[in-house]
Amino acid sequence: MQKFSKSELEAKSIFEMRALAKEVGISAPTKMNKAELVDMVFKITNGEIEPPQAPRRGRPKKYGDATEQTTSEKPQIAQNLAQPEQILTPSPAKVEAIGEISLPKGFERPKYQPTRQFAQQNQKQYSNNGFNQNNYGQKQNNFRNQNQNQVQRDNAIAERKDGEETEQIREGYLEINPDGYGFLRVKNGEFNEMDAYVSAMKIKQYGLRRGDYVTSLCKKVQEGRPSAVVSVTTINGIESDKVGKRPNFDDLVPIYPDERIRLEVAPREFATRCIDLVSPIGKGQRGIIVSPPKAGKTTLLKMIASSIATNYSDIELKVLLIDERPEEVTDMQRSIKGEVVYSTFDELPEHHTKTAEMLLERAKRLVEMGKDVVILLDSLTRLARAYNLTIPPTGRTLSGGIDPGALHSPKRFFGSARNIENGGSLTIIATALVDTGSRMDDVIFEEFKGTGNMEIHLDRRLSEKRIFPAIDLAKSGTRKEELLLTPSELEGTWGIRKLLSNADNAEATENLINMIVKTSSNKEFIDQLNLQLRVLAKEGYTVRSLK
Repeated sequence: MQKFSKSELEAKSIFEMRALAKEVGISAPTKMNKAELVDMVFKITNGEIEPPQAPRRGRPKKYGDATEQTTSEKPQIAQNLAQPEQILTPSPAKVEAIGEISLPKGFERPKYQPTRQFAQQNQKQYSNNGFNQNNYGQKQNNFRNQNQNQVQRDNAIAERKDGEETEQIREGYLEINPDGYGFLRVKNGEFNEMDAYVSAMKIKQYGLRRGDYVTSLCKKVQEGRPSAVVSVTTINGIESDKVGKRPNFDDLVPIYPDERIRLEVAPREFATRCIDLVSPIGKGQRGIIVSPPKAGKTTLLKMIASSIATNYSDIELKVLLIDERPEEVTDMQRSIKGEVVYSTFDELPEHHTKTAEMLLERAKRLVEMGKDVVILLDSLTRLARAYNLTIPPTGRTLSGGIDPGALHSPKRFFGSARNIENGGSLTIIATALVDTGSRMDDVIFEEFKGTGNMEIHLDRRLSEKRIFPAIDLAKSGTRKEELLLTPSELEGTWGIRKLLSNADNAEATENLINMIVKTSSNKEFIDQLNLQLRVLAKEGYTVRSLK
């Protein structure tokens, strides 16, 4: 037997002491406290006392033993019978009647009751005690139902163990309800059978936020309900134990975009080359593409997405399609290398707004971790229309029938685009519809006109002449473009605007495209343009270099 010191025994928990006490022979260790267990185990293991012997119960006496005992008692009984005892009879005495004698309590003679009244009383007594026939039958039915439910639960558990794994890996975007719990949305932020339930305790334990991309281990708890998250493996691609404290998006410092996103990919991609020259895009840009119907805004947006995915693999590219046609969703998914989140025109306005808010929260979580995110929204006008149908009415109405409160949420979405000081950026390029014949669309555009820091205007007349890109050079531009362009590019851009300022819009755009066609890159085009501007300036022409 292993010996223990008192210090070693006192260091053990009460459960370990009970297990050790059973090993050394103590029969009922749960009736002792820890100090008594330590003292008893110490004395037994060190040989001071012997372990107590468990009480042994004797076997029951057999039939033969009882027969022998009865046989031995027979002579004594016979001897007693041989000597009859004397029966003493008391001498009769005179008994005088004193009167009515009161008996002690409990010894009274029962009063006479009719048979019918006695039966009714007994039946009432039994019914009060709960032993009537109806209650007994009801209890039998309840007991039978409980047994059936237990059998069904056991069968469901057995089928689950045979057909499914105990734990499964689930990943998706976290959606948190106002009550504190949430769900991992697996597909497009919508309800799905593969969604997983996340308790409020797990959300608080891992510091999860709405929009986090979570990889977790889930377990099926009950049939007919979603799986529950048991543990979180990664949060936004980082192990859960290495995430640490994250900053809040609203507390980050926004600055002007100072790092350029180049869209030039191939020499024949004239649309992206024109945007790089006329309206350059930087990380954290808040751009708006103003377009009438059938002017090529969706095609231009698709080309921008393809260029970003090709040139910048580290940028998180996300395309948000609101109230669009399903075939455009399929075309966008097959054309770009990025995440496409959509809510087609056959969905409810509540679904439009929920999809947009979920994607925005997802982008904010990535920016908080220092990543660069680009959201391409088509379209901002339809998103504002959806909010106009879902918000509680404020009692006021603007021209066109739009509620002023409906513009707050789209402005918050569009205004979230910013370049973050010391890392991270959120770029949003959204489209806005004009000249649709709806006064509401014009009011929405006017409200967003001054919120962006980059605008690209498309002209329907150019698209009707099959001039693509149908960019209006005079109206398009970027604020603080000197932070994005090199000195030579800035000089060439200003020279282009001076050369084409007196021409018609269609003629100016066509001339610019003809000049770009003759060069293989924007750098070559800028170098040749600056050289020609210097030659013209030397010859005394009004168009001169700005260097």
